[in-house]
Amino acid sequence: MYKATLKSLVYLGAVGTLAACLGGGNGSVAVNPSEVLPATAFELQVLHIADMDSGGNLVENSQNISAILAKFRAEKPDNTVFLSSGDNYIPGSFFNASADPSLTEELGVPSAGRGDIEILNQLGLDASAFGNHDFDQGTAKVLNLIAPQTVGADTWRGAQFPYLSANIDFSGDANLASLADPANDGQEASSLAGKIAKFAVITVDGEEIGVVSAATPTLPTITTLNGATVSPALDGNGSFSIDDLAAEIQPSVNELLNRGIDKIILLGHMQQISVEEQLASRLTGVDLIIAGGSNTRLFDSNDLIRAGDTSQGEYPKQFTSASGEPVLLVNVDADYKYLGRIVLPFDEDGEVIVGKLDPAVNGAYSTDAAGLAALDLDAADRQAEVSAIAQDILAVNQALEGVILGSTSVYLEGDRAFVRKQESNLGNLTADANLAAGQATDELTAVSLKNGGGIRGSIGTILVPPGGTGAAQKLPPQADESVGKQEGDISRGDIERALSFNNALSLLDVTAQQLKDLLEHGVSSYDLAAAQGVGAFPQIGGMRFSFDPTAAAGSRVRTIVVNDPDGLGPLTGPQTVFSGGQFRVPVNQVYRMATLSFLADGGDGYPFPTMNINRVELDTTGDAGFLVEGREQQALADFLEATTTRDMPFSQADSGADFSVDERIVILTNGRTDPLPQ
Repeated sequence: MYKATLKSLVYLGAVGTLAACLGGGNGSVAVNPSEVLPATAFELQVLHIADMDSGGNLVENSQNISAILAKFRAEKPDNTVFLSSGDNYIPGSFFNASADPSLTEELGVPSAGRGDIEILNQLGLDASAFGNHDFDQGTAKVLNLIAPQTVGADTWRGAQFPYLSANIDFSGDANLASLADPANDGQEASSLAGKIAKFAVITVDGEEIGVVSAATPTLPTITTLNGATVSPALDGNGSFSIDDLAAEIQPSVNELLNRGIDKIILLGHMQQISVEEQLASRLTGVDLIIAGGSNTRLFDSNDLIRAGDTSQGEYPKQFTSASGEPVLLVNVDADYKYLGRIVLPFDEDGEVIVGKLDPAVNGAYSTDAAGLAALDLDAADRQAEVSAIAQDILAVNQALEGVILGSTSVYLEGDRAFVRKQESNLGNLTADANLAAGQATDELTAVSLKNGGGIRGSIGTILVPPGGTGAAQKLPPQADESVGKQEGDISRGDIERALSFNNALSLLDVTAQQLKDLLEHGVSSYDLAAAQGVGAFPQIGGMRFSFDPTAAAGSRVRTIVVNDPDGLGPLTGPQTVFSGGQFRVPVNQVYRMATLSFLADGGDGYPFPTMNINRVELDTTGDAGFLVEGREQQALADFLEATTTRDMPFSQADSGADFSVDERIVILTNGRTDPLPQ
């Protein structure tokens, strides 16, 4: 039966008022220390991770997190669950290395991505949400990763945990339908290895814990679902209703409640933590939401924060459910950089006793050397099985660092906090590379456009001054004498990590009107106040534009300038396409554009499929040794080889947080005058 609203009100009267909080703020609980809190009837330790998808140091972090997990499990051996809120892998160098035969001993049957899954197996993951990147290579690859496979005498055992999603329907997908039998729903997670369910149960110390999951409804525009579908469907503007999303999740929660299970966790993968925050007040019966996809760093006052990181909110965030009960929300940053830990004290009615949450225990635990030392751990405490996989992957990838493809004297900024909100020097560089690749095929190519979300990491090193004091420095790639890599050298590994999707490239025609429409789409969701932007935000080459983020979506672009309209060079002078609210050229004037095939297919909601675009696919096949040739990784390698040397490296420094000096993408804020030609 449902948790009683009356009981919830009595509880809140005892411990204070829990304020509902939407849109990124934190709720608060006023507790009178003189009042007696309810007795703790059951205590649950929840350990959690998310988003191993950002190009971070997975080799080091995965080994270190194994030591911390073991320590926390040993402290509470009978009442611990370990969960992931999705994006357990991403195509890239770490992912690809698992295809190497050197991993046969660990994987049985090597295949790209299986090392990521086997690390989670060895870490003892109980259940996971689906993230968008879990589908990046389609549902056939999901099947390849989570289902067992035997080849001769060797066997890949598949995922030893279930994937959960209440709002993805797999019945129409030929690859995954058999793994998502409705009979799986509500079964013990330990019996669902390598299977898919809407929700599952994890029994610890005789207590049943319900786990439900949901993914962002934007999946169809940002990844490859094949025959699977997600609910609610997006409207004509690419948006969805939070109420409709809650309505997709609540029935699974209700089934658990109707079985008498009153301790329920929701694994969300919504890309923006504000969505999970809004769900908290719309759902009934959920005690804890573990967010995913936004890489939001939540800390409490005594957490050890890695150098270069900053807090983006309190751990845990606190909300009130639709029936007046406390709901907690947690999240940690990506790439095993932190292990989230929250110990939940439940009263006899299955409600969290918020006044008993212990900040000395709860929080985000850093997995770097300092984080280990703070817990009296070191490298000797790592789990041997995890280390074996990580070290084999490292050995495969070290071979990539000796393939030198270019040089830079500056840090190339690819952090999502920058490439999804403003111009970036790495965004400029790879957009220029795609433009050059287009011009090599068609000399009339004038502009290029890609999505910031396609950049998955920076190229360079963040150095903390000795003693850990002072600001972290962002430096070019550091030397690696073991492979002949000098300071500033850009390796094949650097490129694979930064452009891990390795998108194919397309050439197409766009009119002046369509060019404006594309740029308007790229900035339509721009929010100055948001800590992170969306993946559709553009990075561009061969053109400049300005926009006003305070204007209505669809009417934000103020000026568009194409540097070399016919693409033939040398530059004959820039052409102002749009300014002062009107076109300065005929609206049907055509510009040849290079873009990612993902966007040309409508990815991130870009309207290319509705355009008559004279599309041609590019082939940039080269000899750098990329796993898949003819794509954006090779385009960047070719451009770096043509334009840089160790004596003349790339030298355009990134503007950092000061976007007021950016010249390609001009954000008109704080009264900034538009500097582009009118």
